[in-house]
Parts: sequence; C-alpha cells; structure tokens
Amino acid sequence: MLQPSLPIYPVAGIRTIETAAMPTAKPPLMERAGRASAEEAVRLMIDRPGALLIACGPGNNGGDGFVMARHFLQAGRKVVVAFSGDTAKLPGDAKKSWEAWRDAGGETLSDLPAAPPEGWALVVDALFGIGLQRPITGRLADWIRALNALPGPRMSIDVPSGLCADTGRVLGVAFRATHTVTFIALKPGLLTLDGPDHCGELVVKRLDLDANSFLPAPGWEVRPALFADQFSPRRLNSHKGLFGDAVIIGGASGMCGAPLLAGRAALRAGAGRVFVGLLDPRAPAVDLVQPELMLRPAEQTLNEGHAIALGPGLGRDADASALLHQAVAGKHTLVLDADALNLVATDDALAGALTRRHAPVVLTPHPAEAARLLKVRADEVQANRLEAVLMLARRFDAHVVLKGNGSLIAHPDGRWLINRSGNPGMSAAGMGDVLTGLLAALLAQGWPIESAIIGAVHLHGSAADLLLAKGIGPIGMGASELPDAVRILLNQWVAQHQRP
Repeated sequence: MLQPSLPIYPVAGIRTIETAAMPTAKPPLMERAGRASAEEAVRLMIDRPGALLIACGPGNNGGDGFVMARHFLQAGRKVVVAFSGDTAKLPGDAKKSWEAWRDAGGETLSDLPAAPPEGWALVVDALFGIGLQRPITGRLADWIRALNALPGPRMSIDVPSGLCADTGRVLGVAFRATHTVTFIALKPGLLTLDGPDHCGELVVKRLDLDANSFLPAPGWEVRPALFADQFSPRRLNSHKGLFGDAVIIGGASGMCGAPLLAGRAALRAGAGRVFVGLLDPRAPAVDLVQPELMLRPAEQTLNEGHAIALGPGLGRDADASALLHQAVAGKHTLVLDADALNLVATDDALAGALTRRHAPVVLTPHPAEAARLLKVRADEVQANRLEAVLMLARRFDAHVVLKGNGSLIAHPDGRWLINRSGNPGMSAAGMGDVLTGLLAALLAQGWPIESAIIGAVHLHGSAADLLLAKGIGPIGMGASELPDAVRILLNQWVAQHQRP
C-alpha cells in the first residue's frame, strides 16, 4: 500500500495549532511530547544497555527533555540530565516539567559529564526547538560540538538544535542527529538544504492532534500516493499513439548529449514517441545507443506533441533565443530548464511574454538559475528556499521546481510541496536533463500537470535511491544510469497500486 503524504507547516503554523490545542489538551502537549520522545528512544536503545544522556536547554524544548528523563527514571533506567540555564527563568510549562523531574528524584547537572567507559546508550538533544532565531554561540555552541563528537546514536527532540525549522539553515552550529522525533507535523527546514544532513532518520509524532483540523496545511510531502490515480495498467489493446509524443529541444554545438539524455529518460518513462530537436547543424541523425529516438532539426519539432521541454544543451546564442521566443508565443505546455531559464533571466521581453502566456509553464531551476531569474545571489536563494520558489511561481505565474537537497515545488496559486527522495549521487552532470525528460514523458502521456511535476520529481530521486540500494553510487553515479531504474520503479508502482 502506498504511504499517505504528510502535511508540512512552517513554525508560525505550528504555533497557531499549539495555541488552539493547548487550552483543552489533557495531558498537556509538553507531557505528550516528552512521552513520545521516550517511546522513540526506547526503540533506539533496545539493544544498548547503560545510561542515556539528555542535554536540556533554557526553553520549552528543554521541558520536553525533562519529561522524557522523568519517564526513564520512573522506568528504572539510568538517565543523566545536563541543563544549561537558570531554572527560575524557565517558561511556565518547562519549569513544571523540571519540578516534576526533581520531585521524582532526578538530579540536574550544570555541565556536560564525561561519558562512561562503555559510552552512552543514547545522547538526546533537547537544547533548542523550533523557536530558535539567532545563531548559537558560546557555551551552548561548545556543548553541541562536544555532543556531536560522541559515538553512538544521537536523537534530537522536535528539531536538531541550531537548525532553522523554516529554512534548514544552520544557525552558527547545529546538532547532528542520527534520529529526530518531531511533533505535530513536518517542518520545511527538516526536509531541505542542511536539514536532512542534521536530522538523520525522521519520525513524526502527532501528539494525538489532527493538525489539519486546526489549520489547513500549506505544504505537503511528495509521495507516490499523491499521483497514484495515474497508475493505471496498460490495456492489452494498446498502441504507441495512446501514450503521446514527448518533445525535447536543445543540443547546441558541443552539447547534444543533454537532450539525448532527456530523450532516453522520456522513453523509459513510457512516452509513445520521443522527438529530440537539435540546434547543432552537425548533430547526429540517429542516436546509436537509443535508435528509437526521432532526431530532428530543432525548429521542426516546435509543432509536435502536447508539451515541449526546452533547455538541455540549448545554448544562449541568437538561434537559441529566437527558438525560445517562438516556443513561448505558441500554445504548448512548456517545460523550461537550463539555458532556457538563463535566456529568460537576461531578456525582459521574453520574461514578460512568458508571464502572460495562457498555456501552462513549468520552470525547473537549480539555485544558481533561480538566483538569475530573481536577480539575487544564489546564497540568498539557499537562505530561504521556500520563499524563493514561491516568489518564482508568483513572478512568472508558473509551476516551479527548485532543485537541490529537498527539492521544492510551488504552484502559481501558492500551494507547495517538498520532495524527500534522492541522494548525493545526483550531484553529477546530466541529472537535470533526465528530470526534464521525465516531465516531458508524463505530460505526453496525459498526466495532469501537477501530477506530472510531482511524479517526475519523486521518480527522479527514487530512481537514484534504487541505484544506491544496488551499490551504484553515490560516488560515480551517472545520469545515463537513471532511466533504467525509472522504468523499473514506474512499473513497480503501477503493479503495487493494482494489487488487492
């Protein structure tokens, strides 16, 4: 069975839900969070004897840690608590949690203790939660560095301390968890930029709350369940005309490999026919690796198919610009990547025409391309990836995929999603061309545009994950290796969806 998609809320949304739920929450939310953390910790320590260390901070995240410590103490497990702060200045609920820990016989250390000879069974980070706004410095920064150096499993409560829950940025220094238990719902910063590197395995504990009943979720995690209505098995009475014509245009001099990669991916993703339009007048007439591809001069492919993908190896000369102007003036659904995006970024007339189109547009920039489109620096895009992708969707009235660790998808109406599939093996030339080919193929087969976008992005990353599971990568994983994995996965998903 396909796992359902999970909602994602920024910090402001989580705060709204907490405020609405707190007055009637029995037991209180902090008690639920501490207990949920203890339950997850038991799973991590099932075969690890010895003491656990919980490092508590001066806010409510520390309060969660005190609740967790009390549960272990009452269960007879050796637990050591280190607290950096003044108990008199703890927030109300956190102070009550500390008092309950103290009254149960718990002791609180003011410094990190030395690890026992056998090491800690588990190290728990309860220093800072989702409310952190400024970089961690001084003593607590030293604590985090010391905790990161400890061997064995390390668990964060709600969010790794030092990680911005909205953006995934590291604020000074951040705890590197092997496991993170987060509460109520996912947060954007756990899923993108540096978040996945610091979260480790991520588990959501809802605390018996239905977040969507308090506040409709603004964002969602991408999972196959979101596009499973496209998983229909093919009838025996089928022919290639039923599965559409995918069109990919690019391939300036010296760059024909990019559209060929995209075309090969489109074939493996099920397009009935694939047209590859090449700008280079000396381009090959046939792809000897994939002779099914129909290679054409670029201008001859502008009227083929339902959707056109432009950009792989397109170049930025006058011919490329003229071709893109012609495509934007047409009525096809457009997928723009690579140099097509760079041309839009430097041509205000082209950008304006793109925004005024009636037919749909999909933009698939990496952070540097997004920065050119927004006329900012790439590090500004990375500082708040969610804000950047939403800004692009509004500015160009387009569907946008901001590629990277935790690719973000934004629709023109402001809805957004984050994709978690993929791995570092995708940090290689040609991977974006493969994604362009997948988009072209799914659109050619008649997938609705939103399903095609999230389906292509998730399939792209999942194919790389399948290769990784087979020992192919992450080092040395090549874009040309992805299409075969795409075919395997897509057929598996269709078969699984149809299974009783």
